[in-house]
Amino acid sequence: MTGFGQAVDAALDACVVPGFSRIGLAVRSRLLPEFTAGEPPAIDGKAVIITGATSGIGYAAAVALARRGAAVHFLARGRDRAERARRGIAAESGSTRISYGLADLEDLAAVRAFASEFRASHNRLDVLIHNAGAIHPQFRADAAGTELTVLGQVIAPFLLTRLLMPALLAAAPSRVITVSSGGMYTQRLDPATLQMPRSRYRGATAYAKAKRAQAALSREWARRLAGTGVAFHAMHPGWVNTPGVAAALPGFYQVTRPILLTPEQGADTIIWLATMPPERLGSGRFWHDRRPRPEYPLPWTREHDRAARELWDQLAAATATGTPKLAQQGPDSVAADHDIPAPRQR
Repeated sequence: MTGFGQAVDAALDACVVPGFSRIGLAVRSRLLPEFTAGEPPAIDGKAVIITGATSGIGYAAAVALARRGAAVHFLARGRDRAERARRGIAAESGSTRISYGLADLEDLAAVRAFASEFRASHNRLDVLIHNAGAIHPQFRADAAGTELTVLGQVIAPFLLTRLLMPALLAAAPSRVITVSSGGMYTQRLDPATLQMPRSRYRGATAYAKAKRAQAALSREWARRLAGTGVAFHAMHPGWVNTPGVAAALPGFYQVTRPILLTPEQGADTIIWLATMPPERLGSGRFWHDRRPRPEYPLPWTREHDRAARELWDQLAAATATGTPKLAQQGPDSVAADHDIPAPRQR
């Protein structure tokens, strides 16, 4: 990168608003070698799973990866929406290797069934993309008392990664990509306060806490699986014009709509991470606009060194037996239990 390009990129990061908008992507795509060196390569025959691919960023990523030769299998909550998405992805990509499975990430039994069905018909998985996201305006919990944001955004992706680990190991070098959100920049990871109690619940804050946890867990997965050939990447897609943003953050949407990225632009770094040679990417980094970026622009949000390890251990225990629970923040916050054996590691 030239000195000028480096300076402009740093300025975009410092200014925040242009850096996460279509302005930043437009400028970087003309200056950074990650963009000017050419289009992401084809990945013919690679098996990809994407969660949340019936609309928005996930749908755009599915289309782009299918165009590059991937066999795309996506997770959806309802059959009607899944079938519409399958037809649309196939038509836009020209690929016939589009399939789906049904599961609600807030139903861990359904997540187990989805993983089991995939592994019954696939012995390898090259790319797993955790993209699905949901903001619950009011406190909601499952029958065991686990708040649904923590359940769907933290526990379920962790569980799905564990269940699919044998297929990821079989395909090594493979990769897991987690799509985060800018809200994480305002939050500090503390396993003891990750799950907000009903009395102090705010949907946007709960979502931001979950996204911070996702990024920290991606880094911890990378540490624990170093040398296995399975790489882990977390990324920020930028500020993207999606139905979810419009519904969950109407004020933000109205103010920023003119500069929001399209879903296709938001999916750009996902595609880049899914297709680049593994030696170019490493593992355990946090990305935005095809470059590693700081996770902590606000210094007071940096967690203590043990936080990610503690959360990983809690989730490992919670998904391996029927008794352990995640840390609680208060008497009105209770976590769920699970019964999934740990995957083989090598």
